[in-house]
Amino acid sequence: MEKFDVVIVGSGHGGAQAAIALRQNGHEGSILMVSRDRNPPYERPPLSKEYLAGEKPFERIQIRPEQFWADKGIELRLGRNVNEVDPVAHELALSDDTRIAYRKLIWAGGGDARRLSCPGSDYAGIHYIRTRRDVDLLKEELAAGAKRAVIVGAGYIGLEAAAVLRKLGCEVTVVEMLDRVLARVAGPELSDYYAAYHRQQGVDLRLSTGVETIEGENGRVSGVLTDSGEKIACDVIIAGIGIVPSVGPLIAAGAAGSNGVDVDTYGRTTLDDIYAIGDCASHANPYAENKVIRLESVQNANDMASCAVKAIMGDKQDYDAVPWFWSNQYDLKLQTVGIATGYDATVLRGDPEAKKFSVIYLKEGQVIALDCVNSVKDYVQGRKLVVDRAEIDPGLLADSDIPLKEMR
Repeated sequence: MEKFDVVIVGSGHGGAQAAIALRQNGHEGSILMVSRDRNPPYERPPLSKEYLAGEKPFERIQIRPEQFWADKGIELRLGRNVNEVDPVAHELALSDDTRIAYRKLIWAGGGDARRLSCPGSDYAGIHYIRTRRDVDLLKEELAAGAKRAVIVGAGYIGLEAAAVLRKLGCEVTVVEMLDRVLARVAGPELSDYYAAYHRQQGVDLRLSTGVETIEGENGRVSGVLTDSGEKIACDVIIAGIGIVPSVGPLIAAGAAGSNGVDVDTYGRTTLDDIYAIGDCASHANPYAENKVIRLESVQNANDMASCAVKAIMGDKQDYDAVPWFWSNQYDLKLQTVGIATGYDATVLRGDPEAKKFSVIYLKEGQVIALDCVNSVKDYVQGRKLVVDRAEIDPGLLADSDIPLKEMR
């Protein structure tokens, strides 16, 4: 049986950063990265943006050139699942019937796109955006003439895909069960702005609307029947309705967790020598009042990876990274810093009509988050306000002539 000093499961941002950080921090032992994806590590955010639009080839979204991993002595085993974790023997059973022994295990498995479950959800022409292969299949159908798209879900993925498809000349209908877009990640002011902007770009946006049935012909989607009884004809469907954390083998092995896998402040699971990072890791986050949450972001994946690696290398440091996110839709660049959960007041800064503004979220007078649209300076300078939980007069915050850095 082969044995590796550190085995990393997953080749997304978290897994790649863990491998890179191990070498950067002086780890000289063997490193194996196991991934069910058949491609070397690549960035996920461009999948619903530049890669789908054809503006970036795959080579430009790779996290590192393919040769990098071999040069750093990081072995990649792609196209393989981990079927079983034996935490006592420190062994993994892979889908190719091999077993691998490890000293330390970093689980960066991410998640699977949540599937539609309504009648007709097994028709061809239904797409999810989670991997390169997912997007390649969608691009093939668009190239073959698909022009009418229904997008289920108005979160980041759904709206980014809608923006790209409109740019490509498709007819786009977005169906969202909740009463506003971006409901999980933004306040109503920003939601209303983005909803109006998408409608201006020709998107047919249906809020408070669910999918009852997917209709098809000859095994392929032909339309969506909504819960109001309306049929929307389409050639393709894209579902962006969240993810299911990929932690099955860890939970089966005895790790604690109900929404992903639970980790402590160093990224350790309840199983000895096993760490978990990124989308699948439930952790107490200081920027969410220490509530146990999962954060689906590049920032969280990278920073949790660095935290876990430091712990493995004997330099334990509590995870205390400021959350940040971004989304590109049309000519709008949204950048978010902090977590707005529990806010009790907002301040509008800048001019939405000029497509350059920020929404600042306050709780008990303290700045806890900012949503910045085409306002890079606010995003960069507002970070310190979030870290400090700064208490600043709302009238001053609203004055866009005064830089945020002068308000500390």
